[in-house]
Amino acid sequence: MSEEFEKICALALGTAFGYEPVLSRKLTDELGSASAVFALTEEERAGLLSSLPQYRGALDDRRLQEAEKELKNLGMIGCDFVPLCSEAYPSLLRECPDAPAGLYYRGTSPPETVLNPKVPLAVVGTRDCSAYGHSCCEKAVQALACCKPAPCIVSGLAYGIDVVAHITALDNGLPTIAVLPCGIDTVYPARHSRVARHIAEAPHSALVTDYPPLTAPLAHHFLRRNRLIAGMSRATLLVESRRRGGGMSTARLACGYGRELYTIPGRVDDVRSQGPNSLIACQMAQALERPDDWAHALGLCGSRARQEKVSDAARRFYGGDDDAEQLSALLAAVEAERGVGLDDLCRRLDLPFGRVSALAMRLEGDGFLATDLLQRCSISAKY
Repeated sequence: MSEEFEKICALALGTAFGYEPVLSRKLTDELGSASAVFALTEEERAGLLSSLPQYRGALDDRRLQEAEKELKNLGMIGCDFVPLCSEAYPSLLRECPDAPAGLYYRGTSPPETVLNPKVPLAVVGTRDCSAYGHSCCEKAVQALACCKPAPCIVSGLAYGIDVVAHITALDNGLPTIAVLPCGIDTVYPARHSRVARHIAEAPHSALVTDYPPLTAPLAHHFLRRNRLIAGMSRATLLVESRRRGGGMSTARLACGYGRELYTIPGRVDDVRSQGPNSLIACQMAQALERPDDWAHALGLCGSRARQEKVSDAARRFYGGDDDAEQLSALLAAVEAERGVGLDDLCRRLDLPFGRVSALAMRLEGDGFLATDLLQRCSISAKY
């Protein structure tokens, strides 16, 4: 059977059993391929489903004809379909018993160069992430950019942690895959259409889904999207999530698939840390003391697996400047205690308030430091 016919048959199986992919997987495994299913007569196909009256007629020739039209329409909008039996299909996802019959694909790189990266890693979390979560996500992904081989970041393009992970990956030259809760012809949320376009155009990056075109992002579609994120990835990092958040569902799915799970602990009084803290408490996830420790925990090595200290970067940046040592000392103190106030910095550096304030203002202007309205200092997110 031709590769195109296998795509058509897998498309037909996907639309027939989309909400119960275990059924399409069972048929494919038993007969060897999707095309082998449709090589049977209509009567023989009906016999395969005799114990499932709700699927009467699901595998008739009409389904195959509709799938053929759909594949042609996909080509017209610059998309493709990758069947389960294809070598391009994600090998880790294929290991899952509920792997879909195929994936709809949009990207400028061919699927065989995108969907089986050497190190696929999921980064997920809450939609209303805090500044702490945003910073941790950026630092974790930035550290991965220094690793060899370069990992591929898999996430769901949602608000909050998901889109931060995608953008940080793109900004640092990492490939990224966005898994959609809707048809491949749609972007959800629409506000992230620009990011989605950049992903589709970036080398070795793509948008994927197992939903047919014109499928709306309904509430119950998100769990199925999370299943793909967890199944495609070697390991998952949960940054922030409420106890019942979408990030938690992805984390639990990753555990169910036997994949590695990591998380970043948070404040006990922050609802966005309830999920990570509970996973740590029940020993389902490994806690990271620092977000850039993830690269080390995964055993990934590179020329700079951990980014240099910001105080060292500042010392090099300011060179022979008369204030270089004091600027570096201030940054080192902030590195030691995130959120330290200017008053405390005065005591630690034994400098007057006006001097510390001037140094902090200069560091903030040069992109090394960030201060909030309460004059609490933290290292810039890019470090």
